[in-house]
Order: sequence, then C-alpha cells, then structure tokens
Amino acid sequence: QVQLVESGGGLVQPGGSLRLSCTASGNILSIFAMGWYRQAPGKQRELVAMTTDGDSGDYSNSMKDRFTISRDNNRNAVYLQADTLGAEDTAVYYCRAEGVRLRNSEHDYDVWGPGTQVSVSS
Repeated sequence: QVQLVESGGGLVQPGGSLRLSCTASGNILSIFAMGWYRQAPGKQRELVAMTTDGDSGDYSNSMKDRFTISRDNNRNAVYLQADTLGAEDTAVYYCRAEGVRLRNSEHDYDVWGPGTQVSVSS
C-alpha cells in the first residue's frame, strides 16, 4: 500500500554529482529506516547507505567519502548526495524503506522503489 517515488537519476560525466530523492506515499504512520541500494548488471545488489534519523548513516565502506545520506522524516523522504562520481558508480539505484508502519496495520513492511538509473560516462 506504500509507494516509493524516486527522482534525480541520469547521465553525468566523471567527476560530476547527482542528488537522488525518494519520497514515500501512502497511509504511513512511520518508517524506521530509509536509504539506498544499487545494482549494476551482472552484480549483486549492494548497500549504499541507510539511515534512521538522517543525522547518521550506515554506509558501505566504499561509499563513505563520496556519498551522503539525509532524511526528512516529516516528508517521509530520503536523499542521497553523490559526488565525484566515476564509471564504477554506474548502476540502478533503488530506494529502500524498512519498517514501514501503516496507520491501519499492526505489522511492518519493507519496500523497494522501482529504481532510477545513474550513468557516469564521458
């Protein structure tokens, strides 16, 4: 019953930056954690970063220097600032919401967004 809407992906040159946005919609009471994973063709989906409060994040070790996650709890939104991008960052980036509690439910959901393509190329 919840949808994650992603935006901000696209084509950038090496060294460029992108800011990804994800907003959850639905009859949402709360979301425990939000963040981002990514998956390149032929590779496993991997963690980029997850956050609960937006002030700290659980980053993949390779992401800590160039990726910054933030969250706006009031808008059920999460953002990913990606800087100094290289070809190795080319992937489909998926928004992730964990522990989604709807107002008419006593159970939690984990939800994937549809994915947004990030391509880094000259």
